[in-house]
Order: sequence, then C-alpha cells, then structure tokens
Amino acid sequence: MLGWALTFLVVALIAAVLGFTTIAGAAMGVAKILFYVFLVLFLVSLVMHFVRGRGTTL
Repeated sequence: MLGWALTFLVVALIAAVLGFTTIAGAAMGVAKILFYVFLVLFLVSLVMHFVRGRGTTL
C-alpha cells in the first residue's frame, strides 16, 4: 500500500515538472488517499498486535 502511494507521488512530481497539472493533481490526490489508508491500516494492525499479545507458548 505504501509502495503504491510512493509510486503515485513520483508520478505526480514528474507530471508537475513536465507541466501536466491535471495529471499531477489527480496523482497527488490518489497518493494522499493511499497514504492515509495505509496509515489507518497500520495503526489498526499495531493496536490489534498489542491487544492480542503474544499468547501462550508451549
């Protein structure tokens, strides 16, 4: 997920340098959305890890 966000960020930066403002804006929007989705899923995973704990080892 984070890889996709970084990919869209790079596409947006290249499009901005080349002057394609519409494509750059769209790619930047997608990159921001994917980054926030990644961040939320990471935090949920982190909380679930601490809630469940390590369990019992036999």
